[in-house]
Formats: sequence, C-alpha cells, structure tokens
Amino acid sequence: MTRAIMIQGTGSNVGKSMLVAGICRAFTKRGLKVAPFKPQNMSNNAAVTEDGGEIGRAQALQARACGLAAHTDMNPVLLKPESDQGAQVVVQGKRMGTLKARDYGREKPNLLPKVLESFHRLATRADLVVIEGAGSPAETNLRQGDIANMGFAEAADVPVILVGDIDRGGVIAQIVGSHTVLSPADRARIRGFAVNKFRGDPSLFTEGSKEIEARTSWADLGTLPWFSQAHLLPAEDVMDIASRGSGAIKIAVPRLSRIANFDDLDPLAAEPDVTVQIIEPGQPLPGDADLVLIPGTKSTIGDLAFFRAQGWDIDLHAHVRRGGHVLGICGGYQMLGQWIDDPQGIEGPAGRHRGLGYLDVETVMGGDKRLAEVRATDHGSGHTVTAYEIHIGRTEGPDMARAWLSVEGRPEGAASPDGRIMGCYLHGLFTADAFRAAYLSRFGAGPSTLRFEASVEDTLDQLADHIAAHLDLDRLYALSSDISVAARSAG
Repeated sequence: MTRAIMIQGTGSNVGKSMLVAGICRAFTKRGLKVAPFKPQNMSNNAAVTEDGGEIGRAQALQARACGLAAHTDMNPVLLKPESDQGAQVVVQGKRMGTLKARDYGREKPNLLPKVLESFHRLATRADLVVIEGAGSPAETNLRQGDIANMGFAEAADVPVILVGDIDRGGVIAQIVGSHTVLSPADRARIRGFAVNKFRGDPSLFTEGSKEIEARTSWADLGTLPWFSQAHLLPAEDVMDIASRGSGAIKIAVPRLSRIANFDDLDPLAAEPDVTVQIIEPGQPLPGDADLVLIPGTKSTIGDLAFFRAQGWDIDLHAHVRRGGHVLGICGGYQMLGQWIDDPQGIEGPAGRHRGLGYLDVETVMGGDKRLAEVRATDHGSGHTVTAYEIHIGRTEGPDMARAWLSVEGRPEGAASPDGRIMGCYLHGLFTADAFRAAYLSRFGAGPSTLRFEASVEDTLDQLADHIAAHLDLDRLYALSSDISVAARSAG
C-alpha cells in the first residue's frame, strides 16, 4: 500500500520545501520508505539526478532526507527563468525548450500526463509520497490548467495540508482567506492546516489556531516554531540567499539577475574563517575582498550585461589590479573569457559578445546540455572531489593549458598565468572538506573541523525532530490517502 499527502502553502517561501524535507526524514526514521514529489517547480537552483536529468535542488535535498538518490520522477516539470518573460521548460529531466508565460499556460494541460506518469511510477517504490505544491492554491486565476497545486491534487486524488507563515504576519487571514476564495471542491480537498515559523512560545497562538479551525473546519496539525538551523541546509529559493559568516576571509559574490546553483556558496559560508558577502545590484564590489566569486547563471549573456550595468566590471578590474583573486563557476567561468558566441540564439538574438577578458578562453553556446555527476581531481592539492556539471556551451582557449582540475583523465577549467583568475564548469566542489580547506588555505584560513556533508545530515535529523515535536505526524499520516491502486495500474 502506498499513501500520499500534499503540502501546499498560502504563498511562496512559507517553508514548504523545508517542511517536506523534515517530514520525509521523520517518517524515514520511523522505518517507512518515503519519497518526495513536486509536480512543477520554478528554480534556477537545480541538481543532477542519478538517471542523467535535472530537478529542483529542494527535491534533491528531500530525496536525501529519505535516504534516496535524486531522480527525475521527483520533479517532472522544472521551470528555469531565463528572462522576465520566458523560462526554460525541463520535462522529466530533459530540456523541452524555452516558452513565454502565456505559451507555457497553453502547454500545461499537455504536461499533466507526464506529471502523473512520474508520480505513479515513483509511488510504486514508496510507502509514503510527500508532495510539495508551488506558490499558493488561492491564486484562483491560475486554477484552470493547473498542474502545481489543486489541479494536480484533483487529478491524482490526494488530500492536502495547507501551511501558513506567521513570520510575515496575517496568518489567520492567509489561511481563512484561502478557504474563502477556493472552490467548494478544492476547499474540501484540504484536510488540515499548520502554522510555520513562529518565533517564541507556540502555545501563545492556541486561540489563533482555534479560530482558524472554527472558520475552516480543517484539522489543526500544529504550530511550528522557527527552525534556527535552516540556513545550514541548501536553499533553493533565490530569496534565501544572504550574506553569512563573520570570518576574516571575505568572499564577495555578486547577486546576478539569473543566479543559479548558488548552493556552491553554502560550504564556504559554513566555514568559521569565512564571510560570504552577497553584493546586491547597485552596490560596489568591496575593495577588501580576498576573492570575488562569480557564480552560475541561467542566462550568461544577459547576466554579463547585467554585471556591467552595475559597474561591477570596473570594480573587478580594481580588485584584480590590487592582487585579488577571482573564481568563476559555470556561467561565471564563461563570463571571465574573451568572447561568448551564441550563433543559434540560444540565450536571445544570435550574436558574439565580448567577455570580461580575464581568461584567454572563448565559449560557443550550442549542443546538448551537459548533465553529469563526476569525480574530479584538484591538480594543486591532489584531492578528489565529487561534483556535477549542468550547462550548455563549449569553452576552449590557451588558458585551458593551465586547467586546474581533471575529470576522468580530461582537463577541466582554466587559469591565468599567475593563477589568481580561475574558472571551471564544476558545481559542488566545496562540499569536499579536504579540497575546501586546501583552497581556502591560500587566503590564510587555518585548519577547519567542519565536515560539511555530515553537518547537512545532522541538520536534517534535527529538523525531523523539530517537526515531530510540534507537528501531529500521526494525524498527518492518517489524513494521507491510499494511492496504491492508481500506482499499480500506472506502473
């Protein structure tokens, strides 16, 4: 028998992803085979899966909470914004194309069968599937053709728990207001509610919970206090990127308009000797930075123009002239080169664009997207790291003769003659403790006791315990529904 429950929110960033990860770990600790699922996600922070595709980073973390490898069935539709009007559409792990919002709206009904196919296939391998919604079901203007919230819940016939965020205020209005605007059928599909991110004693909200229960007739599953260790887990939402740390080594990271795979920053920010400073648009790159790290981006050419529009190219020139170091990862690596050629117009109008010019390499956009988990060796330290590639484009040039990494015998990356400017396509390098320590030692970092991967596991355990203490998991499980018949018929 397979059961399923869907966690929807009264809005974006109410903590759904973190809550699902904690619920997954909590039920896994109880001995159940649990799997996460999100029908449709919008994020430029993606993870490479064991079956050679990509899904949202949050679903990869949720899979980890279940003790599973990430799989494309866990997030069958991923939208990766490339501009204010359009997004790359990834279906079951593979790039389908780029669509404008209106065109995607027309395409959604055609995607629902794929979403259900992935859901039912995943369900055959689990005792419990914990599903995460997107945004809010109360956006009733989006209900027709919906595949992310109630449209999926109706098609898959799964019950829903609605989560509100008390930290942003007005949580009674959030939940009761959702009840008011939903159709009777969608309203009936919600079986319970929970209040998230309470600062202080959650018992102080008892009367508020009773009022919500009285006005909605939904079961009160609990009020969860603020989880102070949340920042130790990889974030997916770009709104969660923030400066962190108080160490003497300063790493400046410009917040690109389409910043992607920014979980590269998490292990660095967790180091006691390091401060990761996020530079907001309009702010200058700091003159006292030891390292400027240009992160990945979903739109290299667009963010190259954005970088210049902020004046960061001038600041970077001053940083390099002072002897500072620069690291570009993926899109940041492409930006550091001499030219970016886009003959097919993959990122907009076809054309050739001058790069920042710090590495003697050129990038040609085109070909299939490279999606791979790899093992790489750092030439400087000899340490081996597990990383992943997720990019379109091929980079070549003289500075690749100074590649500072190798992947399965082939050189990877490029470096300037003095070694202060470096770039590569590999994400996730800094999760390797030995490599991270060796890299930071060039800036004066001392020995570190941080074991990053172990700290993520420990934090997931703490999150599960936190949720078990404040959320009625027995009642949540009882409110889940049996989907085994549908799953067997689909499988």
